[in-house]
Amino acid sequence: MKKFLIAALAAAASLATTLAPAQEPLAIKPLAERKVTQLPAGELFWRIESAPSLSAAQSAAGPWGLAAESAGKAWLFTLGARGGSTGTGEKVGEVGPIPRPEAAEYLLRINEARGRPGSVTSVHTHPGSEAFFVLAGEQSIRSPHGTMRVVAGQPAAGHGADMPMQVSSTGASDLHALVMFVVDANRPFSSPAKFP
Repeated sequence: MKKFLIAALAAAASLATTLAPAQEPLAIKPLAERKVTQLPAGELFWRIESAPSLSAAQSAAGPWGLAAESAGKAWLFTLGARGGSTGTGEKVGEVGPIPRPEAAEYLLRINEARGRPGSVTSVHTHPGSEAFFVLAGEQSIRSPHGTMRVVAGQPAAGHGADMPMQVSSTGASDLHALVMFVVDANRPFSSPAKFP
């Protein structure tokens, strides 16, 4: 009887694994981007400000700023030195220093990431640095260096160029995150990768 019970449990586990649904992909949407030929001097930080309107954010963007709308708000993201302010809206956070990529031309981009708990990206790389600001839920970034967890209201700097990573929604509620990039504009924005 004991052998039969063990065999039945093993068969049930095997069937559950076979019938398990595929992981839902994390939804990624570009919100704003611009190309620049040089970056600000010194250590790089992303400053995150909420603005009274998208037009106000666009007017204050400057050479290394990006304006976007997400979560019913207007946002201004500015790449530069630590501690700056445009005076346009409320400073929500600052993240850095971020790794400085070397390139002839740079792409600054803001993406929005959304997904239910368990949703995930494929393993990939970017030709530059990435930083995160979670608006709701929890985001995990897996890399060869371990897993970084970022909770709502917390900005976090990611790794530099060509680091394999996989991003997922790991909280108890849906993830909504804003992701800031500084990458080589002359290389593919994202490339498939494998963990070593």
